[in-house]
Amino acid sequence: MKYRGPVYRVRQAAITRLTRWSQRRHGRDALPLKVDRRRIYIIPTRFGAALALLLIAMLLAGLNYNSNLGLAFGFLMASLALVAMHHCHRNLLGLTVDATTEADCFAGAAAAFEVRLRNDAAVARCEIEIRCAGALRSSVPPVSIGPGSLQAAIVEAPLAERGVHRLPRFELRTRYPFGWFRAWTYVQAPLTAFVAPRPGGDRALPPAAGGAGSSASSDAIGDDEFSGLRAYQAGVPLKHMAWKVLARGGEPAVRSYTAPSAQPEWLDWYALERLDEEARLSQLCRWVLGSDLGRRAYGLRLPGHDITPSRGLAHRQRCLRALARYGREPTGAGA
Repeated sequence: MKYRGPVYRVRQAAITRLTRWSQRRHGRDALPLKVDRRRIYIIPTRFGAALALLLIAMLLAGLNYNSNLGLAFGFLMASLALVAMHHCHRNLLGLTVDATTEADCFAGAAAAFEVRLRNDAAVARCEIEIRCAGALRSSVPPVSIGPGSLQAAIVEAPLAERGVHRLPRFELRTRYPFGWFRAWTYVQAPLTAFVAPRPGGDRALPPAAGGAGSSASSDAIGDDEFSGLRAYQAGVPLKHMAWKVLARGGEPAVRSYTAPSAQPEWLDWYALERLDEEARLSQLCRWVLGSDLGRRAYGLRLPGHDITPSRGLAHRQRCLRALARYGREPTGAGA
């Protein structure tokens, strides 16, 4: 375990107290958010503090030895530091921040959130970092936003455990232009990561259900068994058109067929005997991905919760989030 010295512990305690005070001061933020003056905090960096000590020493030496050149240089550097502090603060002022507040991933992977920064001012904003509770890293270098433009950055949170993880805030940082000062602002908009179990197991997909759930079967256009007529929709192959109905003056209709692969299947928790909880969830996750890849209608059955058979990306997301939430309370990442 890496040793953390007393300076690090004091620094972390100060950061924790500042973030809590900021949260009480501003409350929960609604996105999109425009950064105003009251939200921006600024302190010297280590290099800036060392430079301040050096300037003090130079000014004292200039006064002591009556050196006009030393005094002029010291005052020039002090003026430059004040201008740099103003530009560092202005680099965040007036930015509009928006973000996707939910993301999905698998255990051991990273949840990716998109943060969008819009600059409505006539000056560029340079070298802006995006952080979140010390747990997120930006997948791109610090971003720069030109005048009147929008810039997006992907911020990733590596998460090892299954569950629902809530990241209470994220922040924008900048050290522009010289790295002498660090300005930052907190955005108190929680981000939620749904971490599904890692796909695993070696059991084959269950066959299409013929009992419970068969009433929720969906129709697919195929060449297996005629199941009736339905209204014409754009994009349906002409070979399925009911031409005789159209010739008799009826409304355009198409012949509907039911394919065996279109019958819904139940991915059932209780079918996975002799497996522990996490192994069952991993196997169910693999079945969900396999059924979605095969474009089959499927339902998910968990203890105390059933998801009716369907298909598509929204249904897949619903099933994976149900697996992520199973038996887990939402947890927070970072302070």
